[in-house]
Amino acid sequence: QVQLVESGGGLVQAGGSLRLSCVASGIIFSINAMGWYRQAPGKQRELVAGITRDGVTSYADSVKGRFTISRDNAKNTVHLQMNSLKPEDTAVYYCNANVKVASLIPWADYWGQGTQVTVSS
Repeated sequence: QVQLVESGGGLVQAGGSLRLSCVASGIIFSINAMGWYRQAPGKQRELVAGITRDGVTSYADSVKGRFTISRDNAKNTVHLQMNSLKPEDTAVYYCNANVKVASLIPWADYWGQGTQVTVSS
């Protein structure tokens, strides 16, 4: 069993900053890519930022230059630093990790429970 627990969401004014964190715990052999997704009311879940085990990052066009994803492999954590927040960034943010729980078990995706980010104008 693998659990992903997010923290750091909240209410912030436009132009402000928040830092999201996600810790993976449980039976973990290895973690491949990790990422942050978000889902706003009435919209589909979308990829915000991703990071490989080697630290290669990718971002949605809408957050480039404002958000920074990072990870600590030793602590099985991933962070999302969000600066210059806009009202359109309001959504539930979900942590995702591609995990192998044992050497002969295939990779599988796991999700956190989500954390609300609300940006007021």
